[in-house]
Amino acid sequence: MRNAALNRATRETDISVDLNLDGIGTAVIDTGIGFFDHMLTALAVHSGIDLSVTVDGDLEVDCHHTIEDTGIVIGMALGKALGDKSGICRYGTAFIPMDEALGFACLDISGRPFLVFDCDFSSPAIGEMDTQMLEEFFRALAFQAGITLHLRCEYGKNDHHKAEALFKAFAHALKQAVADNGGGVLSTKGVL
Repeated sequence: MRNAALNRATRETDISVDLNLDGIGTAVIDTGIGFFDHMLTALAVHSGIDLSVTVDGDLEVDCHHTIEDTGIVIGMALGKALGDKSGICRYGTAFIPMDEALGFACLDISGRPFLVFDCDFSSPAIGEMDTQMLEEFFRALAFQAGITLHLRCEYGKNDHHKAEALFKAFAHALKQAVADNGGGVLSTKGVL
């Protein structure tokens, strides 16, 4: 089974994540930030990964620690569930439309973490989630999971739509990348 359950507690957040890469997209999400819950639910549903996330964060300060630390723990859980990465397709790419917005994601589960994030938002927040935190979430996740990740909003006007297009594009690219390639490690080095 390609699954992982992790808990990470700091002075700022207490986060539990349980994920199953071979699930059906079931989501049980409670971060205390409504829009973030909506995005993590979309991530689970569109990737087919069963995802349970519970967060007790210092939201009286702001949303930063809750969102970044959740990215850290989800990334750690992804890395643990993938193990030595043998048998995965490794790469994934997706363009996803959300009404007038178009999101793009391309990733490589390479063990070499990197993030390119290209999306301009017109509002400082979507609900209680600061728009600048989207980049922080994806950076934390990518670096903990060992993913080279490129995310770009090709165009769009509505910030909710832009964010949702990016999360769904990431989900579909991740679904491709973690799929079974029918063989061993997809690398000329023989290891990732």
